[in-house]
Amino acid sequence: QVQLVESGGGLVQAGGSLRLSCVASGSILIINVMGWYRQAPGKQRELVATINSGGGTNYDESVKGRFTISRGNAKNTVYLQMNSLKPEDTAVYYCNAVQMTRVYWGQGTQVTVSS
Repeated sequence: QVQLVESGGGLVQAGGSLRLSCVASGSILIINVMGWYRQAPGKQRELVATINSGGGTNYDESVKGRFTISRGNAKNTVYLQMNSLKPEDTAVYYCNAVQMTRVYWGQGTQVTVSS
């Protein structure tokens, strides 16, 4: 089992920045991919960015050039640096971890961007 705890959400004005953090604990010996997803009210959960164990990254087109995903030195932490935030980035952001065939989710952290 893997437990994920997110932090760093909040309220920010358009054009501002936030940094989300996610710490994994439990059976974390092998985590293949970690990532961030988001869900806005009335919408489906969608991919924001992922990073694999080799450091390869993948971003949704809507956040390319504005968001950066990275992993900590201990490999059990993943960050999402969000710059040039827009009101349409408002959502609950969820940390995600894939371990072999199992998928884990954090509880989510709210990001609200005011215009």
